Amino acid sequence: MRHLKLLSHVVEVARSGSIRKAAERLNLTPSAMNRRIQDLEAEIGTPLFERRPRGVKLTTAGEMFVRYARSQIADAERMKSQVEDLRGLRRGPIQIACSQALAFDFLASRIATFQKAHSKVVFDLKVMDHERALAALAAYEVDLALVYRPAIWPTLRVIASIPQRLVVITRADHPLAAKKTVRLSECADYPAALPDRTLSGRQVLDEVATRRELRLNMLAESNSFEMLRGLVSRGNMISFQIEIGAPSGDLGMGLVGRPIDTRDIPTADLVLCQLRGRSLSVAAATFAEILAKGMRSLEPAA
Repeated sequence: MRHLKLLSHVVEVARSGSIRKAAERLNLTPSAMNRRIQDLEAEIGTPLFERRPRGVKLTTAGEMFVRYARSQIADAERMKSQVEDLRGLRRGPIQIACSQALAFDFLASRIATFQKAHSKVVFDLKVMDHERALAALAAYEVDLALVYRPAIWPTLRVIASIPQRLVVITRADHPLAAKKTVRLSECADYPAALPDRTLSGRQVLDEVATRRELRLNMLAESNSFEMLRGLVSRGNMISFQIEIGAPSGDLGMGLVGRPIDTRDIPTADLVLCQLRGRSLSVAAATFAEILAKGMRSLEPAA
């Protein structure tokens, strides 16, 4: 598979935007790396990179070639994983892009259980907003994406989806914690730490607040759910998250989650997906089914 090494070199140059930096990462001299790229360009018959004083930039042909290279590398990794599966190794890696709400409990607990049975499997986990997660999926950088409220592209295959309510997070001694469900208008009475606008939960809030001419009392915003929880705990603010990631009593954090009335904010889907037409490794496909089963177990009874 010597050709895969050359493909990986092209991908690394594209990623770093510099032949010198890519050569350093791959333990090559810049001249050797440049020569390999030039030989490939001569073979293809067109430049893949535009040389600039401070690095390189992909040409249109280069962008097409990098997509091809990534797909070939991903297919080779899948094939090697399947061979290892036949030998009983099941090494992986399993590459997943996910929303922050999944990171602390839902995804981490299922990975821990999976690795008890398959101790040699390696996970590569990337926490991203839904747009970046889908872009990573399309670029063959991850096997699976587990995200809230994604735009469903024709190139995506949905493995499982479940509806999710938005939840207000408070301290256990907060007035809203005594309610079973909360109206969004009630939240406007309290200081709030909001997810930033790259996150789907905030986008839902902004859409509804604008439509209802409602103004939340935002004192802080962050792209980190850990930071938001800290502000709720230390600053007695309120925050918002989808219910799969909302604090529960067994986490021992002194925080609670109360669902927003669906008359104010309707449910939206949490989606597990892969790239349509892409064959997953046995390890990734097996774990995807575990995630799908876990998601279905959270659906409310009909």
